Amino acid sequence: MVEPVIHIAPAKINLALHVTRRREDGYHDLESLVVFAALADEIEAVPDKVDSLTIVGPFARGLGAGETNLVSRAVAAFRARWPLAVTTGLALRLTKNLPVAAGIGGGSADAAAALRLMRSLSSHPIPVSELSDLAARLGADVPACLVSAPLLARGVGELLEVLPEFPALHIVLVNPMVPLPTADVFRRLRAHDNYPLPALPSPLTRPVQLGLWLAETRNDLQPPAVKLVPVIGEIVDHLAAAQGCMLARMSGSGATVFGLFGSSGQAHQAAQLMRAQNPEHWVAAAPLLVPGA
Repeated sequence: MVEPVIHIAPAKINLALHVTRRREDGYHDLESLVVFAALADEIEAVPDKVDSLTIVGPFARGLGAGETNLVSRAVAAFRARWPLAVTTGLALRLTKNLPVAAGIGGGSADAAAALRLMRSLSSHPIPVSELSDLAARLGADVPACLVSAPLLARGVGELLEVLPEFPALHIVLVNPMVPLPTADVFRRLRAHDNYPLPALPSPLTRPVQLGLWLAETRNDLQPPAVKLVPVIGEIVDHLAAAQGCMLARMSGSGATVFGLFGSSGQAHQAAQLMRAQNPEHWVAAAPLLVPGA
């Protein structure tokens, strides 16, 4: 029996997100501090005659496994770019542990994991820079998810600065199970030319440094998202009141809210509290994926 090749697709969290310019093409330039949590979807693959995709897991419902799925698109794009790299077909199985349309990477993280998986199976070396270029053509967040480590993202998300150091922290994620399309949030955005992120402390090694820096930042998409889904604001307030919470804020275009904590115990205690308050919400706690951890 062939052992499957397995790659994870960690949740992406925007700790800060400033919208700095509306471009002529209709997209927006952003500046964002991005981190990843030890909460992930999972992709496994075994050789087969042809490529196929099966989706399982708690959030599999409603996701199509056809050619439009980002995992299928990533595999097809990889094969088109490097046709001799992986000569067998692959039976792919995506375990969808993270909620969909939630502002935590989702399909982008899955596409990035599929690209990493294909690269690991390649019969010849695939340059990371070329893989990143391919990732950018699949979606603005895919290059960041390809890295899955703390970074600053600029432009539409394609200009990345990986951070060599980052404090070891724990995160609580809460999603009210209300899909929130990104386009709807941007349509309600009032200011499109906000000031950029402040300079990060260097070296960035202590939680207090990060906390002080985050206090000077925002998520410019949070106010319009709260108007569309008011419960987001309620979750932010409840999570911010939890013992040890450094910051509570919405991630990306929502509707997931995160809380940052200095210890695992505080994070899990806050998660238990949030589950008790709203049993119908998705709540999870985990450490951040940081250099040297």
